[in-house]
Amino acid sequence: MQLKTIGRGLAAAGALALAAGAQAQANFPSKPITIVVPASPGGAIDIAARLIGARFTAAWGQPVTIENKGGAAGMLGSDFVAKAAPDGHTLALVASSHAINPSMYKKLPFDTVKSFEPVVQTHVVPLMLVVNKDIPARNVTELVSYLKGHPGQVSYASSGNGGAPHMSAELFRSVAGVDIAHVPYKGSTAAHPDLIAGRTALMFDTVAAVAPQVKGDKVRALAVTTPRRSSLFPELPTMAEAGLKGYETSTWGGLLAPAGTPKDVIAKLNAEANKALATPELREKLAAAGIEPAGGTPQQFGDFIQSEIARWAKVAKSAGIQPD
Repeated sequence: MQLKTIGRGLAAAGALALAAGAQAQANFPSKPITIVVPASPGGAIDIAARLIGARFTAAWGQPVTIENKGGAAGMLGSDFVAKAAPDGHTLALVASSHAINPSMYKKLPFDTVKSFEPVVQTHVVPLMLVVNKDIPARNVTELVSYLKGHPGQVSYASSGNGGAPHMSAELFRSVAGVDIAHVPYKGSTAAHPDLIAGRTALMFDTVAAVAPQVKGDKVRALAVTTPRRSSLFPELPTMAEAGLKGYETSTWGGLLAPAGTPKDVIAKLNAEANKALATPELREKLAAAGIEPAGGTPQQFGDFIQSEIARWAKVAKSAGIQPD
């Protein structure tokens, strides 16, 4: 009799939980939504957040505020969301630095995986390999040959330690087997003048950021880093097409919610974000900024984050990067 009573109690508790989940989804969103962007305005994750936020408002009638909380390599804004109420009304749109930071810092204010619920990968931004025009290399194969002929004599610029451009160059160094020195700058645009002047020889940068220098014939573009060619520069080969097999990287973005957010709420956010990313208007606006729309399930995004953490940890170890 006692076992039957316990069984009925468990069944009732399960039914209540299901009902609560359905109610949470039905009532969501019940107030304005905040999407925290852990970076300054104007970048890829900021653009994606504003476009997707507008679609959320159109679908649900609730205002969506984009709050830029830059600093600490994106950790400041992400930490704010990790500690927010797990109800789906406070989200983060993080960049690839989210998966790189565990390899760069010994102590993070949150657990990169356990403190969040993945919602959806929103986009991918191809990087472009560019060189100073005095470098006698017209393609990736010639660049690798040149660098091997000048070991330790050539430097590359990056937008700063631990960012996707820095780690993409370190991956290139490892895959190509070349010896090049790192010169970090405070942002990619700060690095461009020295690259143009020849004080540094090459750089990996986002297609959108370096496009004006390429179109202005200030630097020479050799390849893009993604598996597919860039829609902005379809004539440029991928790194694999250019002869560097096994090389693939990008910067990316995606929505995260605080850990413990109800799965039904995550599902509703995911479905609406995927609808937004499928609209021609949003895709055109992203493409104009050199951003490729993504999409998919929460599980796919969560698995992708874990694979990125492992990949960049391997690159950091190979490069001898010691966490601060």
